Amino acid sequence: MKGHSLRQLPFWAVSLISLLLLGVSLSSAISLGAISVPFETVWGVFFDRIGMPLGEPNWSKGRAAIVWDIRFPRALLAVMVGAGLGMVGAALQAVTRNPLADPHLLGISSGGAFGAILALLHTGLFLGMLTVPLLAFFGALGATVLVLGVAQMAKATSADRLVLAGVAVSFVIMAAANVLIFLGDPRATHTVVFWMLGGLGLAQWSHLIYPLAILIPCAIWLWLQSPRLNAMTIGDETAATLGINVPQFRLAVFSVGALITGVMVAFSGLIGFVGLMVPHIVRMFVGGNYTRVLPASAIVGGIFLLWADITARTVMAPEDMPIGIVTGLVGGVFFILMLRK
Repeated sequence: MKGHSLRQLPFWAVSLISLLLLGVSLSSAISLGAISVPFETVWGVFFDRIGMPLGEPNWSKGRAAIVWDIRFPRALLAVMVGAGLGMVGAALQAVTRNPLADPHLLGISSGGAFGAILALLHTGLFLGMLTVPLLAFFGALGATVLVLGVAQMAKATSADRLVLAGVAVSFVIMAAANVLIFLGDPRATHTVVFWMLGGLGLAQWSHLIYPLAILIPCAIWLWLQSPRLNAMTIGDETAATLGINVPQFRLAVFSVGALITGVMVAFSGLIGFVGLMVPHIVRMFVGGNYTRVLPASAIVGGIFLLWADITARTVMAPEDMPIGIVTGLVGGVFFILMLRK
């Protein structure tokens, strides 16, 4: 189906097609891997674990553990991270009117990296498995406050200057993170490198509530701002004539985007290019109206990261390749094609 024909479909029809694709991708992500599991076993285990068995279990305990304890939380985390980064990328491209805008432009990822490195090399896991995501989140939050503080101090309320503030803070924080690596135990640096390249291998059911609790309200808020985001894509002057306080709204979108990015980075490591690519792919099919672009970016972002994770798990099976390598390769090519345009 061509892009222009999809744009003519009702919103509910586009949503239904997208959700069906997401369901197939989710099933594939749980089914495929070093040990393949049939689709019927995947959903048989799911319904059995939620107390709605479809029949007598015909799978081993080991296979049930692979499906429920390892692959299900991993796939759901991939959907949440992809959805969050996709929506943030779309919103940032609207408020900056920069087609190459990406969540990592905010400098938030650098803050998350600083917090994670601090936990992995210096403080130890004093809060158990939650230590790394928690410190990464606080690092991301600190970077957000720093970026907004620099922007306010320099009166950098325009789109370009906000991005520059993010880039400047990112350089400073990454320099500090490199100092932590230099002072840390060299034998543990491989763990840091793997985290900085991104990965979903540490996903657990008990942890999924944290990204979900941030993603849902922030995603709803962004979607409710769709008319304002549409106005921002035309220009600051047009948006101002429609009654939008442009600097204040831009800061609000940056702050919400930073919150989503910070939480996702805390649980997945640094995964680049999702927020850059996904909104452009989505616009080819649903047009430029943000009422459609934002939910479509969430679904397509989830689908993209699911297949990136499948690739990362199968290309070097039974070893897990960092998912950031896959998104980096695909994103780098996409970035070059964008530059050509």
